Amino acid sequence: MKKKPKEPFIPPERHETTRQKIISVLEGQTLSAKDISANVMVSEKEVYEHLEHIQKTLNKKDRNLIIIPAECKKCGFVFRKRDRLKKPGKCPVCRSESIQEPLFSIRKHS
Repeated sequence: MKKKPKEPFIPPERHETTRQKIISVLEGQTLSAKDISANVMVSEKEVYEHLEHIQKTLNKKDRNLIIIPAECKKCGFVFRKRDRLKKPGKCPVCRSESIQEPLFSIRKHS
């Protein structure tokens, strides 16, 4: 018996790139990577990768990626000097793993 050849997969038509969607979602509101992930329909890991690139490209334009740093829920330590965008694993002060995620938004230069 001969099998019917499968039809080729045709991806859905996109009007915006993933990075453009993230930028439009972040303009005017502050969200965590988990919230962005739910809005844009990509994994949280992908969101962090896109945010790193968005941060570099927006600095060249008239907008900035605003990062509200992660904070320990137990002792209140704020991760101000952290370069990575991802949520830290442990608090360096109390060793708690209960940490509030960093929040992101986009604002225009004034």
